[in-house]
Amino acid sequence: MLSNKKMFQLSIISLGMAALLSACQADKPGLHMPQLQALAVNASHYQNVQLASAEYQLLTDATGLQVQQGTTVLGRYDGRFSRLTQQPLMQGSTLLAAMDTDSNSLYLWRFTPAEQTPLQLVYQQVISSRVVEDLCFYHSSENQQLSLFLLGGRGGADQLLLQQQQQWLAQPVAIRELNVPYDSSACTVDQTVGALYIAEADRAIWRYQAEPEADEGRSLVQVNKPFGQLQGEVKALQVLADGSLLALEEEPARLLHINSDGQLLNTVAVPALAEASGLAVSMQNNTATAYISSEDAGAVQQVLLPLSSIASVVAKPAIVQLLPTLQTEPASQRGDVMDDPAVWHHPVQPERSLILATDKRAGLDVYNMHGKRVQQLSVGRLNNVDVRYGLQWQSAAHDIAVASLRDNNSLQLFAIDGTGKLHNAGNIATTMTDIYGLCMYHSAQSGKHYVFVNDKSGLIEQYRIDTDGAGWQGTLVRSLQVPSQPEGCVADDKRGVLFVGEEDEAIWRFAAEADAATTGEAIIRVDGEHLVADIEGIALAEHNGSSYLLVSSQGNDSYLVFDAAPPYAQRLHFRISTNPQRGIDGASETDGLEVTTRSLGPGFEQGALIVQDGRNRMPEQGQNLKLVPWQHILQQLQ
Repeated sequence: MLSNKKMFQLSIISLGMAALLSACQADKPGLHMPQLQALAVNASHYQNVQLASAEYQLLTDATGLQVQQGTTVLGRYDGRFSRLTQQPLMQGSTLLAAMDTDSNSLYLWRFTPAEQTPLQLVYQQVISSRVVEDLCFYHSSENQQLSLFLLGGRGGADQLLLQQQQQWLAQPVAIRELNVPYDSSACTVDQTVGALYIAEADRAIWRYQAEPEADEGRSLVQVNKPFGQLQGEVKALQVLADGSLLALEEEPARLLHINSDGQLLNTVAVPALAEASGLAVSMQNNTATAYISSEDAGAVQQVLLPLSSIASVVAKPAIVQLLPTLQTEPASQRGDVMDDPAVWHHPVQPERSLILATDKRAGLDVYNMHGKRVQQLSVGRLNNVDVRYGLQWQSAAHDIAVASLRDNNSLQLFAIDGTGKLHNAGNIATTMTDIYGLCMYHSAQSGKHYVFVNDKSGLIEQYRIDTDGAGWQGTLVRSLQVPSQPEGCVADDKRGVLFVGEEDEAIWRFAAEADAATTGEAIIRVDGEHLVADIEGIALAEHNGSSYLLVSSQGNDSYLVFDAAPPYAQRLHFRISTNPQRGIDGASETDGLEVTTRSLGPGFEQGALIVQDGRNRMPEQGQNLKLVPWQHILQQLQ
């Protein structure tokens, strides 16, 4: 066993100032010369020291964690803990996390100074499948989630969800597995922008997105010499209140101050320490105080880093979170495969209804209301699909589904019999050169069925579907145009209106009848805050005489509900979040969506919103569809 001195690791953070770290940012830091001072600390007894204030100390040694007020021990928990870290909670409490090095399990406590028992165990013995190199918290105020990253040193990290909408989970749930560099050694999170920083030993520092439903990509912050400034292995990272970053190199001991663009601001050598292993930061006014420690030394080096004036940042307001209650089986291939769903309603038994989904690599998948795939039609690369009812095919009553087929720029037809089985009903050629989005329209005026299909050039064509009793034919009746690339569209059969999403710009309204004018009107524009390009799926919902447009705002992984009549007011902005009780991840990077207010059986008696999930996690699998009961959306609208 290592001696207490050998096991020593120091982490000092002022809890009173910790909230400031997540609530403030500054202008570009000035290039002030840091001050290096020696701080005498009794290092022979403690691995970690957290200063709650001048009055309370949180300490871990080789035998456990304890809370002290001066020299009085207020609470204690036995164990051999490392990587003690903390996260401010509401009402003066603090969440502590540490790894038990003997069992490789995670413990979390809530520290509340005002309570008789200030140290309360929240979670214990959460066994990790990784040897954990570092722990770092992330609190998303906008998405109302508190999570913890467990950084492994062998190419992986887990993100555990601890709290959602201010409710603690019964046990932490792994909501994301990250692929990180093999020799990852330290992590920290910038709470204000949701940036996760990970050090790759002595080679690089990377920035990832901390949101579990965010893009998996990364960006390079710093790299080793001769291309960058790193020299030794990075053992610790800390984000400062102005968004800049501190990186501690082990040998020779050195502290690097890096701005958010990756530029080196200051470098501080720490010659008093042969090796550095611990870094903690406290903030007061415009000065950051860094505490640098070593496993082999009893003294702690204190570095004062003046910063530019810190401007207050308004936290992003919480956004409505709706939970999916059902998901479909994943696509058979990983990658960008699925795109657009549609619903076929069983005429008598709602629970036997079906969900159709396009596969951009292979064809059409059909799912039952348990999310199980029941049919696959390998007809080619389909993009969008829609359904209407009541057409003759092969001298019998059938319903119709139509999809845009990118292999030959045609309309792919499917006949749906009374049991819900789909049949390949042939193709209709179009004049398109790069076919894309599609929706259907059943005219209440003429009783005719139509297909609207668009091209990436902005061209929209309207085809009438006719039947001779044996098969279906298509006739081009009208052409429309939007300025740039469209995709999602939906037609209001009752009111004779077509809505089209021009991906980067706006939602357009056209008259849907074949003999109507071809000019359209941009009714809802991308605003960069709520509706963020790309505009993708568009669907229409009817409730108590009101009509709503539901839109997927792909640029910020959210969804909006607008009135489908002037002045097209925004009624709701929401995200689809993790459902930990059902083991379903949230939805993000959504392409197509569909909504129905007709019953789909148990759990969806008033209908459902169905969205394509571009990042299917828990675990990482091929894309799939997520279902949210329409009743949950109605509750928010009302």
